[in-house]
Parts: sequence; structure tokens; C-alpha cells
Amino acid sequence: MNLGPVPRAESLSGRVIAELRHQITSGAWPVGHRIPTELELVTQLGVARNTVREAVRALAHNGLLDIRQGSGTYVVATSELAGVMQRRFATADPAHVRELRGTLEAAAAAFAARRRTDDDLDRLETLYARREQAWTMGERDAFVDADAAFHQAVVAASHNEVLIELYADLGQVIRESLRGHFGASLSPDEYKEHHTLLEAIRAGDAAVATAEAASYTSSCDTPH
Repeated sequence: MNLGPVPRAESLSGRVIAELRHQITSGAWPVGHRIPTELELVTQLGVARNTVREAVRALAHNGLLDIRQGSGTYVVATSELAGVMQRRFATADPAHVRELRGTLEAAAAAFAARRRTDDDLDRLETLYARREQAWTMGERDAFVDADAAFHQAVVAASHNEVLIELYADLGQVIRESLRGHFGASLSPDEYKEHHTLLEAIRAGDAAVATAEAASYTSSCDTPH
């Protein structure tokens, strides 16, 4: 029985690179996440160790992964462009980053109100609860990460693939800007409620969703 041609080494490597890239871009492996070990990937993907090693090195060379001897391999960017964005805007004025963020999120919130699915709402509710819990516990870094994840989920609920990709590429830039805006510990005047935004998206009210999303970054002097 003819099973067809045996895959060439380069095509197999390309398939593994594509699979690992999907884990990153889909959010299954978020920025800061340590990916499975080489041996675990060999078992999961059913390929040789050298193939996994080549794929990991290729993604590290492209700026998506960081191989840390003795610690593991970590996700540092969601795409090649995200890595470029992070380096390009590392010293950008945080106020300008917030202005761009507000523009993108206001548009995304309007689309999300019109297009969100039940799955989108479930994810938003989960992330909203995580954000509130982190605030209550006074966990600054956890709150920043949860807040960023909530906003990314709003953008994902827009179902505009170009907007989603652009926002993801800017994700680390936005997260670093937000982290730098808070003090060493959370204070009450830094809190912004997001329940109104969530409910507007649930109700399909694009006008309120847009206004709420825009209000979070409408003033460069207003903490988020």
C-alpha cells in the first residue's frame, strides 16, 4: 500500500514551527509563560528531538521565545512583529501609548457589543472576576495582567481579525505602559470599574461600550 511520500525534514520542521507558533498566537502560551520541555514537546508532537530543538531555536531567533539555560524556554512575544513593536516603542511616551490604546479599544468595544458570542461573554466574565479578585487581594502585577487580559478579550470579541492581530502585536507595549503607570502597590484612586463595559457588551449597546472603553484612557493624567 502506497502511503505517499515521506515528509522531508524541512516540511516536518515547518509543521512543528507552525504548531508552536499557534500555541503562542492563540494565547494558549501567553507572554511570560514557560513552554513545555523539549521532551514533553517530543511526546506531544510525535516528532524527533532534533526537530523540536530546531523549531524552538527558529522561534527564539525570530523573537517569540527566549531560551534560558537552566530555567527553560519562555514566550516573550506573540509574533515577530510583536517583538519589533516592543523594541521600537520601549521608550515611547506612555501618554501616547494610552491614546492609541483608547482608540483601538473603543472601536473594539463597539464591534464586541454587536458581535460577541456566548463564549466571548463567558471568557469576559471569567477574566473580569479574576481582575476584581486581584484588586481585592492588592496584587499589583496580577491585577495588571488580569486587566490586560480582560481588555484583550474585549478586542477578541470584536471578531475583527486585523484589529485582533494589531492589538496582540502591541500587547506587551500596552502592558508595560500600564505596569509603569501604577505605583509599587495599588491605591483606591487608581481603580477603574469595568462592570459597565461588560454589561454594555452583554446588552449589545455599542454606544455605551464605546464610551466606557474610551473613558479609561481619555485623559493622560487619569490612572487606569
